[in-house]
Amino acid sequence: MVKKFFKLPNGIPSHDTFARVFARLDPEQLQKCFLSWIQSVSQITQGEIIAIDGKTLRGSYDQKKSQKPIHMVSAWATGNRLVLGQVKVDNKSNEITAIPKLLKVLSISGCLVTIDAMGCQKESAPFFNALPMICCFST
Repeated sequence: MVKKFFKLPNGIPSHDTFARVFARLDPEQLQKCFLSWIQSVSQITQGEIIAIDGKTLRGSYDQKKSQKPIHMVSAWATGNRLVLGQVKVDNKSNEITAIPKLLKVLSISGCLVTIDAMGCQKESAPFFNALPMICCFST
């Protein structure tokens, strides 16, 4: 697939080369660019279902360095089968604080947003009530 977009006279770069390139990128800037691109290619319509969920990235921990695994919260547009955005959960936090950060950067007005029981917190209710979307929580 890479050959379709680039002339590569020496062949496709190795996994290690891609890893070095991505390691040098600013994660926040990459996320902004990614979100901009995703929003330009996705067609979000009124009533689209957006599933919010958190996942721990497999193999992202390092026991020798006491590095905890990375946990991400993602917004999945079910109709488009597309991740609209992700935010990393802070090490000393949880999904409860990451979900509002994610919803603030997405343009999903009028959509039906589903969130698991982690989003069902009394402290979060004022935030969700102020959003221009319908939120559905499962407990």
